[in-house]
Amino acid sequence: MTVYKGQVTVDTQAGKPTYIDVTDEVNKIVEESGVKEGIVSVISCHTTCAVFSDEYDHDRNGAGDLFLHADLNNGLQKIFPEQHDWNTYNYPGEKHLEEVESWPNPEKYLPGGDRTMLWNGDAHLRSTLIGGSQTFEVAEGKLQMNGLASIFFVDYDRTRERTRRLRVIVMGE
Repeated sequence: MTVYKGQVTVDTQAGKPTYIDVTDEVNKIVEESGVKEGIVSVISCHTTCAVFSDEYDHDRNGAGDLFLHADLNNGLQKIFPEQHDWNTYNYPGEKHLEEVESWPNPEKYLPGGDRTMLWNGDAHLRSTLIGGSQTFEVAEGKLQMNGLASIFFVDYDRTRERTRRLRVIVMGE
């Protein structure tokens, strides 16, 4: 059995969830792997990010989001509202904030010492609900996707721009 590992790197936006279609990048890694029959797992390396498959619906709202992503955001907002104050969620607690402040590079997580940059409890909960990984079929050396289906990576943390990574592991013969 062959195990082939690849990585996809994406840049995300601040201010709103960032959805990125990674189907082409995953398919390229599948083709590079040489695996003809097997599976491919796509795994987020981040706790505020998720991976899922859905239809690429082509229509966009005024903010530039695909309609299905806007609808998903609206639904998730009802379940886990965006965190805009210290009372929305228990997270982050004082001990967690002190831990982050003790790290060698706290500026990366708390620019200017701004503790509100960890107001991302909603992002953690949303990504937990959607899931941090997905597995897809590989057949005849190609990623098997149905019609308009695409693989999307989403970063629900809207506190700042970031560079994010996805691991792609292809296994099979």
